[in-house]
Amino acid sequence: MSTKKETQDGAQLNLGAFLTRYSMVIALVVVFILFYFLTGGRLLYAQNMSNLLLQNGYVLVMACGMLLCILTGGNIDLSVGSVICLVGGVAAVLISNQGFNVYLTIIICLLLGLAAGVWQGYWIGYVRIPPFITTLGGMFMFRGFGRLVLNSKTVSVQNAAFLNIFTAYIKIPGLDNDSRILSPLVIGVIVVLFLFYSTISSRAKKAKKGYRQNSALADFGRTILISAVLLFYCYQLTQYKGVSVMLIWVVAICLIYNFITSKTAFGRYFYAVGGNEKATQLSGINTNKVYFIAYANMGLLAGLCGLLCLARVGSVNGSTGTSFEMDAIGSCFIGGASAYGGSGTIPGVIIGALLLGVINMGMSIMGIGDSWQYVVKGGVLLIAVIFDVVSSRKSGTR
Repeated sequence: MSTKKETQDGAQLNLGAFLTRYSMVIALVVVFILFYFLTGGRLLYAQNMSNLLLQNGYVLVMACGMLLCILTGGNIDLSVGSVICLVGGVAAVLISNQGFNVYLTIIICLLLGLAAGVWQGYWIGYVRIPPFITTLGGMFMFRGFGRLVLNSKTVSVQNAAFLNIFTAYIKIPGLDNDSRILSPLVIGVIVVLFLFYSTISSRAKKAKKGYRQNSALADFGRTILISAVLLFYCYQLTQYKGVSVMLIWVVAICLIYNFITSKTAFGRYFYAVGGNEKATQLSGINTNKVYFIAYANMGLLAGLCGLLCLARVGSVNGSTGTSFEMDAIGSCFIGGASAYGGSGTIPGVIIGALLLGVINMGMSIMGIGDSWQYVVKGGVLLIAVIFDVVSSRKSGTR
């Protein structure tokens, strides 16, 4: 009798752990299905599926940097939207008004974003000014500098070389022509094969070293599910222009930061600082440097986002980037980053950004105004943070 009860308790525990671990994935699926029916299937149109990632590319890039800030103790950077305005404004003025070389302009703008991050990182990391106050000041300063550079005007960019670096669509000879686009499917199949290879290789290494691992059904089931979604998305891309260069930029950034946070010792420093800063200091890690790098890196990625936004929209004005920081912060918390710091992943950030993106796109297709979109996004963010806080208290981690 007791064995039967223990089995039931174990099953309930496993189910509870599964629901907790994949709660945002389940929420994303539910929201996607909901808006599919609410939009009469228009959400799945090829153009909408292509734009889903492209319109939220800047969010994904910024969220990768914002995650490092949040990991250090729930800290955030409020200035990134203003840095986007400043960098985008400098790029537009240099290219359109001054006739600067496109590649030199990109380098200058990335360095400008990095400089903004270094400025804030110094005060936060070494002087220990609270991040909220430092970045709030930066938000006003950089927005003001951006408007001064633009002279309170809208500046557009028509330079084809600049636009192609970020917004062109890839065409592979032999696979793509005016009548068909096959390169997304080929790329998708290659990625799927790599996913299965990685799963098999990882399980073999763990078995060889005697490490505990998930069941084969769990690991391969997850891989099959991811592969199916990926191939479906790649098929949708074949129906609308193919793979955008901006998508390559976004995927590359996500992969790089996923590797840093999950596979490198340096990436674990951010988790350690957020988990217990005093213990991290006693272990010999320079926590001041960790804070500094987190915010310097955030400035660099904000600079890249300024270029991405300028290329996608084609112009910049004094209001560009307004509230972008909130989308990045929301993506991190919705994707499972702890409000206390010390936990969060890049895959979770991606799920959070996609969830916000599906909500935005679904409501836009339905013709719902921006006001209600803000209400819904705010509600989703609040629910995600409440879930994190309550879960942390129940588990005794906080």
